[in-house]
Amino acid sequence: MAAALGAGRGLALRPLNLRDAKALFALVEANRPRLGRWLPWPATNLCVQDSRAYILRVRALARSGLGQSFGLWWQDRLVGIAGFVWIDAAHRSGAIGYWLAEEAEGHGLMTAAVKTLLRHGFRTLKLNRIEIRAGVRNHRSRAIPRRLGFRHEGTLRQAERLGDRFVDHAVYSLLASEWRGR
Repeated sequence: MAAALGAGRGLALRPLNLRDAKALFALVEANRPRLGRWLPWPATNLCVQDSRAYILRVRALARSGLGQSFGLWWQDRLVGIAGFVWIDAAHRSGAIGYWLAEEAEGHGLMTAAVKTLLRHGFRTLKLNRIEIRAGVRNHRSRAIPRRLGFRHEGTLRQAERLGDRFVDHAVYSLLASEWRGR
């Protein structure tokens, strides 16, 4: 299980615990319309028990080395989630996913969180390639990999179903040899 990671800007990344389920559900509930525009899972996180089940799943992934999720804590509040949605140790690659509450946008928090995850991924996990995928029209989400020097590799057409529509994904990657945070 990963330890907590400091990210600067008063932001801390720490693995979620079951005691975080109520705060997580409240955050999802407050941001449900925004999140549902870009992510499929808000439609299935309908009660605190669903948030508990999510926490149990990501903790199991962390124990098995297949993923790592962190709650983003800022001003003593949970304001989002970021982490490695998958890790492939054999190929030394992984993918970062993230979301942030509307109230916390515009403070550079997610950029700081992803920088921290890059450092953790390249230094601690010894990954060679880290990927980020974002809906092609999700400009805020796409700005983060661009800002951090990721290379746009292309577009996956209709890569994800969101309700009754399909969303194209822009794919970005950064290699250990390209990472500037050494």
